[in-house]
Amino acid sequence: MDKEKLFAQIKGGLIVSCQALEHEPLYTKEGGVMPLMAKAAAMSGAVGIRANTVRDITQIKEVVDLPVIGIIKKDYPGTPMYITVTMKEVDELVACGVDILAVQGTGALRPDGSTSAEFIRAIKAKYPDQLVMADCDNFENAMACAEAGADFVGTTMRGYTPETQGIDDIDFDFVHKLATECPAKVIAEGHIHYPEQAVKALEAGAFALVVGGAITRPAEITARFTGAINAMNK
Repeated sequence: MDKEKLFAQIKGGLIVSCQALEHEPLYTKEGGVMPLMAKAAAMSGAVGIRANTVRDITQIKEVVDLPVIGIIKKDYPGTPMYITVTMKEVDELVACGVDILAVQGTGALRPDGSTSAEFIRAIKAKYPDQLVMADCDNFENAMACAEAGADFVGTTMRGYTPETQGIDDIDFDFVHKLATECPAKVIAEGHIHYPEQAVKALEAGAFALVVGGAITRPAEITARFTGAINAMNK
């Protein structure tokens, strides 16, 4: 998809994250579940899909005509990095035709010792036309990734790194600061549980937003309800 056309399509819209890890109820070895989630999201007005693994991305692209943010989650020894960590995953994502390639953009080093900024520069050198999103946790890392060539920075990892531990809600001030000072387009992602939060993130300046667990993880949604009910009954 043409870059400007993609920007116009997702601007101000909802991207739905359709993922199921191996330990989750909706995961199956043969796949087939996440494409159904993506179809439901598309029917309800989503402007894009975020997906994990080549298999799920390929299956999703067969059933919906929406831009896909693609990632590969994989743990590596010696690093907390797990979202599209090496060039091997990058090559696989590019080969399956992701519209936006997302990588972890936090402060930890990758297995080869490279920083997030160095990794993004390497991706852009190898695939200059590939749109790249950096999943970041703080302002400094987001700026470094943007200056390295990331087209998008996401608030994805805020609250999930040692430096941001304890942040359990979407940080609207962080979204606004990025939107006003960062050269990359800002995608609000993480800790968005309610439509009102989504609207507020866009009002804070987000270019678009990603919502996953609140839409596509029934176990998480159920736990939110049962947790509230159990707290009331104590």
